[in-house]
Amino acid sequence: MPSYLLSVAVVCMSNMNRSMEAHRILRRKGFRVRSFGAGSRVRLPGRARNLPVVYDFSTTYEEMRKDLVRKDRQRYNSNGILHILGRNERIKPRPERFQECRDRFDVIFTCEESVYDRVVEELWVREQETFQPVHVINVDMADNAEDATLGSLIICELCERLQQADNLEDSVVEVLLAAERKTGKSFLHTVCFY
Repeated sequence: MPSYLLSVAVVCMSNMNRSMEAHRILRRKGFRVRSFGAGSRVRLPGRARNLPVVYDFSTTYEEMRKDLVRKDRQRYNSNGILHILGRNERIKPRPERFQECRDRFDVIFTCEESVYDRVVEELWVREQETFQPVHVINVDMADNAEDATLGSLIICELCERLQQADNLEDSVVEVLLAAERKTGKSFLHTVCFY
């Protein structure tokens, strides 16, 4: 068993629901974890499907919550957004963009294929310095509370299996194949380098 703790990142589009639920669960299990969004701005459901409420990544979760309470407390309470923002505030002050982070991770989980593509592209265009590998794994999940929790539990189980492996590099494919058999899901996986 490795003598170090895996360094894990979880990325969704806005660092709001899926990545933050995984962040919460992984942190509770003792993993070194950070979460990010890969979009250009934070987008939350608005009054109409095609009219999201948009914030910069520099806006804190508390500022978003207070703004939405002012706009329509009942709407954002009933659709669960205020609950999500409250949870997020207990984890960290504000959303973060993956593209602005230069920290290194052993494994980066993404929550949908378009985010996976953005993360892989970002890693490939960066200048490689140490040639340290990072495994990028996509665990597809719909952007709702139930699927975020179910997907986060899969990510947590993958982290636990990878943490127990004697050699991360030799074990990733085997761990993913076992998880695919167990869950019926398929996972995108690629290795990038720092």
